[in-house]
Amino acid sequence: MSTHTAQLSNDPLWPRAGSWPAFDGIADAVVLGVPTWRTSLSPTGAHATPAAIRETLPRYGTTLMGPPAIELDEVLRIADAGDVADPDGSAGEARVISRVRELAAAAKLVIALGGDNSLTYPTALGAEATGLITFDAHFDLRDGVSNGTPVRRLVEDIPAASPVDTTRIDPTRIVQIGIADFANSAAYARRAADWGIRVITLDELRRRGIDDVIAEALDLAGAGADPRIHLDIDVDVCDRSVAPGCPASVPGGLQAWELRALTRAVASDSRVVSADLAEVDATADADDARTVRLAALCVLELLAGLAARG
Repeated sequence: MSTHTAQLSNDPLWPRAGSWPAFDGIADAVVLGVPTWRTSLSPTGAHATPAAIRETLPRYGTTLMGPPAIELDEVLRIADAGDVADPDGSAGEARVISRVRELAAAAKLVIALGGDNSLTYPTALGAEATGLITFDAHFDLRDGVSNGTPVRRLVEDIPAASPVDTTRIDPTRIVQIGIADFANSAAYARRAADWGIRVITLDELRRRGIDDVIAEALDLAGAGADPRIHLDIDVDVCDRSVAPGCPASVPGGLQAWELRALTRAVASDSRVVSADLAEVDATADADDARTVRLAALCVLELLAGLAARG
């Protein structure tokens, strides 16, 4: 997949996104590549996606139209911490946990570029999340270790290879938004209900509207003392027409504007300390790279939310 960014025009009055400096210990937001893929339940080239998102970001500007218009690069210190090498497996997860913990101690928001959905587990642990919000068509409550298990693991598992102490997430502080018909099983729906996970289906989201749903999600995931929310953006929550590069996306999912609006709304809350983008396979995208482009825009929406905190 190539987005041909080398052919983009150069206009000094139109700054482009991306090409952020390397993380040097001080930042408002830090981008980190976490190219997980080896435990995926379906064949995937998701490990190619962090590089593809970085290549795509310069297609977009950094301006929020307001009014007044502001440049994200002028109001935020944004840095790029590179990629975690070989993030799969217990040793890889330990590296992710350690690196995210280091970044989260220095920045207001860590943005992890996946990779399949297995990155959610070590990223949330590294950020010391006490609550979780997912945009996902699927529960991710399977047993074992795969891209279908991170939510279950965050409730039940402690990584044996972790270099730091970690804690489970109380399932009553987990909110799953966009869960879809014909994409799950009744057994996992019962597991979510038994554990007290708040499930907001795709139908409920559309019936109630984004503002109402996000207010509830932030209230639940951000409960308790010293709350720290992790946001998992599984792009396969979207309609397959806008996310053909997600192996599990189905017709009828979210539109691109809905995912972008949800992302900015959640990131606007100061209790959100980390986020991940998952399940985009850059090697299986459409010729126009529409899925990777949407993922890149979600990075910018996260930054826009951070800027809106004031």
